[in-house]
Amino acid sequence: MEKYNKSLLANRSCGVLKARFIGAMGLLVFLSFISNAVEAQEKLHKLVQERELLHRQWQESESQKSGIFGNRTKKDMTATNEWMGRIIQKDNQIIQELELLKNIETTEISHEKEDYKYIAQKAEADIVKLKRAIQNKDEDIREKQAAQRTYEWISLIFFLSTVALGYLYYRAKRRTKIYG
Repeated sequence: MEKYNKSLLANRSCGVLKARFIGAMGLLVFLSFISNAVEAQEKLHKLVQERELLHRQWQESESQKSGIFGNRTKKDMTATNEWMGRIIQKDNQIIQELELLKNIETTEISHEKEDYKYIAQKAEADIVKLKRAIQNKDEDIREKQAAQRTYEWISLIFFLSTVALGYLYYRAKRRTKIYG
C-alpha cells in the first residue's frame, strides 16, 4: 500500500508540474494577447481620431461655396465626395480593427476556457485517484477487521472450551473423591 501511495504522490507531483507548465504557457499566450489587444486598442483610438479629423475637413469642404452667387460648384462637390470617400475608407479600417479586437478577445476567452477545462479534468482525475486510494484503504481496514474477528472468535472458542474442559475435569475429580 505504501508503494501505491508513493506512486500516487509521484503521479500527483508530475501532474502538478504539467499543470504548472501548461499554466505558464497559458499565461505567456495570455500576455501576448494582452499586448496585441493593447496595441489594437491604441491603433483603434488613433484611427478614430483620424476619422474625426477627416470629418472636420469634410465639414469645411461642405461649407465651401466658390460658385457664382455663393453656390457650390462641381469642383466643390467633387472635393466633398473625395472627403466622404476618405471617411468611408477610415470607417472600413476602424471596422477591421474592431473585428481584430473581437477575434483577440474570442481567442483569449477560448484559451481561458481550455485552461479551466484542463484544470477541471486534472482535478477530476485527482479526485478519482484519491477515491481509489480511499477504497484501497477501506479494503485494507476490512481485511484487518476480518482477521481481528477471526482472532476474537478463536479466542472465544478457546476460552469456552477451556472453561468446559475445566468444568468437566472438576466434575470428574469431584466424582472420584465422592466415590473413591
